[in-house]
Amino acid sequence: MGRGKRRWLASERIAFRLLEERGYEILETHRKVVIDGVEVGEVDAVARSPDGSLYAVEVKAGRLDVHGVRQAYANAVVLGYKPLVVCKGFADDAAQKLAEKLGVEVIELEDVFLVDAEELEDIVRGAAAEAMADALTLLLEPPRIPPGLLDAVKAIAGSSSPLDAAKRSGLGLREISEAAKLLKERSLLARKGGWRGVALAASLALAGLRLTALLGSLRDAAERLAEEREALLGSRGRGREEG
Repeated sequence: MGRGKRRWLASERIAFRLLEERGYEILETHRKVVIDGVEVGEVDAVARSPDGSLYAVEVKAGRLDVHGVRQAYANAVVLGYKPLVVCKGFADDAAQKLAEKLGVEVIELEDVFLVDAEELEDIVRGAAAEAMADALTLLLEPPRIPPGLLDAVKAIAGSSSPLDAAKRSGLGLREISEAAKLLKERSLLARKGGWRGVALAASLALAGLRLTALLGSLRDAAERLAEEREALLGSRGRGREEG
């Protein structure tokens, strides 16, 4: 899904929530506008106001221009509802005058309200994707931890601070700091997540090491079984030849 589509969907959710906070009831979303069996358009929602009036709701991620006013009015007329637009304001005086003339009600939202919410959603999505990718990397490709730092990494996992890690392990802050530095070099979580991110990266790295060891053991066991099978088949073959 492109950024523009995500931004519009975020604006739509914000608009619907705002309407509900003002006492509107969202009855239907993405209502088709049909004339004699032919679809000619769509409104973002049908809503009932606190006084019982029905509105055809249009949501604009940006500002409302003349074309948007005409579209909102035409769709509402066909559906037999009142026109309502939720947007960031008017694009110009012409759009405002036309909306007043046609009776198109407009709920204006401050730019910061929608922009911040949309940008926040993008940031959260991006951060979540990065965190998931980093976590998978730590599990599937854990960093090589020098034997001298392994105990420090174990102490960091689940700790609340460097002092907590040192206290729990009996190690010095120097060892804890070296282990934390290693994790920050290898992990985005550790670099950007504060000490909590360092502790989480340590836990994931240790889990990755255990997973790698387990997979190695399984591989060795499979190889031994294969060797034993070959040996067994070979001995049976020799037995038949001797017989």
